[in-house]
Formats: sequence, C-alpha cells, structure tokens
Amino acid sequence: MANLIDYSDQELLLLIRQHNRAAFEELYRRYAESLYNFAFNVLKNEDECADAIQEIFVWCWTNRERLEMSEPGPYLRMAVKYRLTRYIQNSRRRAEILAQRVPDGEFTDDSTEVKQLREAISAVIANLPEKAARIFNLSRNEYLTNREIALKLGISEKTVENQMTIVLRKLRMALGKMHFWSTLL
Repeated sequence: MANLIDYSDQELLLLIRQHNRAAFEELYRRYAESLYNFAFNVLKNEDECADAIQEIFVWCWTNRERLEMSEPGPYLRMAVKYRLTRYIQNSRRRAEILAQRVPDGEFTDDSTEVKQLREAISAVIANLPEKAARIFNLSRNEYLTNREIALKLGISEKTVENQMTIVLRKLRMALGKMHFWSTLL
C-alpha cells in the first residue's frame, strides 16, 4: 500500500468506509490540529477543545460506513462549529465565552452542506406553530436556557422542555439523510 500521506481526502474517505484505521488516522492528522486551534479561539480552554474535537472524530469513526462528506475540511470545521455552539449553550461559562469577541465571519460558511442544513432547519421552523418556533429561536439563536425562556414567555419550564423535544425530533426526522447534523441537534 502506498503512503497514505499521498492519498487525497476522497481516497481516504473511501478507505475509512472500508474500516481502514490507518486512513482514519491520516485524516485525523490532517485536520485535528487546525480544528483544535479553531475551537481554542472560541473556548479558550484546552480540555474543552480537545474533548470537542475528539467527539467529532469518534462520531466520524463510529458512523464511517454512512459518512457522507464531499470535502472533509469544511465538513469537519462546520461540525466543530455546531459542537461548540451546543457546548456554549449548555455551558456555565456561556456569558464569558460569548463576551469574547469572535471575529466577524467566524461562524459563517458557504459550503453546500451548510446551506442545505440551514435550508432544512428553516423549512422545519417555518412550519412550526408560532409558540414552538419562538421557543426554538430563543433557545438556539438567543442562547437562553429553558428557565430563561419560561420566564420570558410566562410558561412553565416543563412546557419549554416538551416543545424543544418536539421541535428537535421534527428536525431530526427532516434532516434524515444528513445523519451527522441530526446528531448534533
């Protein structure tokens, strides 16, 4: 077998789908450091960043047979962005992290996968009842906790939890073939 360093990303992906651990390790070597550096610029915490990157690659290996990505670099970077978003939403350090100015454009991406994801999410949210869509927006776009949403809307925290469960279930179903993104919700 030729040196995997010389293989293209697409060739590595084919080998990874065939359970080739060396190809997976090569893909990891190519992208882990830059993904870690990106995560560190956001979280400023070595352990949290390492955990986030590790989770992304563990997911990729676990789901290697059905992994659908045309370009690993943008795909993995977007996966890290969404993982960091989830982490920040649930973090006790949320205010501290969000107070750090992230450079403009840091969380934008024009890749096909991201556009498809945004379109799918927008379509699902557009078809939700107004209250459910508002709860989702407050949770995912304004980063409010369930308690903060409940207080703001004058409803119980349990209602917020139930609505988010329903919305996330609908999103997972709608994202169907986009397995990776649906696990990040």
